[in-house]
Amino acid sequence: MKKYFLLISLAFLSISLKAQKQLVKLWETDSVVNMPESVLHDPKANILFVSIMGNGPDEKDGIGGIGKMQPNGKVINLDWVTGLNAPKGLAKFGNLLYAADLTEVVVIDIAKGKVIRKIPIENTKFLNDITVSDQGIVYVSDTRIKKIFKIENNVPTLYLDSLSGVNGLKAIKNDLYILAGKQFLKADANKKITQIALLPAPGDGLEPVGNGDFICSSWGGYVYYVTADGKCEVLLDTHLEKKNTADIGYDPVKKVVFIPTFYKKTVMAYQLK
Repeated sequence: MKKYFLLISLAFLSISLKAQKQLVKLWETDSVVNMPESVLHDPKANILFVSIMGNGPDEKDGIGGIGKMQPNGKVINLDWVTGLNAPKGLAKFGNLLYAADLTEVVVIDIAKGKVIRKIPIENTKFLNDITVSDQGIVYVSDTRIKKIFKIENNVPTLYLDSLSGVNGLKAIKNDLYILAGKQFLKADANKKITQIALLPAPGDGLEPVGNGDFICSSWGGYVYYVTADGKCEVLLDTHLEKKNTADIGYDPVKKVVFIPTFYKKTVMAYQLK
């Protein structure tokens, strides 16, 4: 009988160990990216878009922009789009790239590498993350005024407010997933909000990894794995190195997480296992 219980215990331990996720570092660039805030993987072109803030996260100085890199970390062009202020979140729909740039959403023609439109949003201060639904509806957060805006046909309207610390967004089908401070939330098509999990630290970027699970970053130097039932596991901790983990990108095919380090001026890549 003791042998039987031992075998059962070992089986459960094996299952538990297999369930644990980890990040294995693949590469890190030199300190050549001038304050990267967001990385977006484009599976069609197999490239990385990187938002580059320049001097600071809230300065309207016109020296920010968008760079392009290969998924192996090789720089293609860090001056692909210039003349922005402090762009942060990035999202792609068709041939358009959207960037949250302080008080306006910048729309870029990817094929031409040119800004074709700027959509100002009144009374905003710090537009942060951005996402686009399957229908082309854009959602963008303003962390400082605790609001999320929706943009349809290039017209912005208020979508949700009173979300303290709101940052990371991800539109999936009819739902909008939201990081607001330590809260990981989901708003359905009727704006009904439910809490998925409570993170140990305020969230920044989030990416779905399948089966209802997500990877979430926290700017202070943490990356978490959050399961569909709300369990949270630390995958990466770089806070003692003072290495920020800002708005992450993800390659769902190769299961690679791309992490911009903000003040360290690098981009890192980790294999999810």
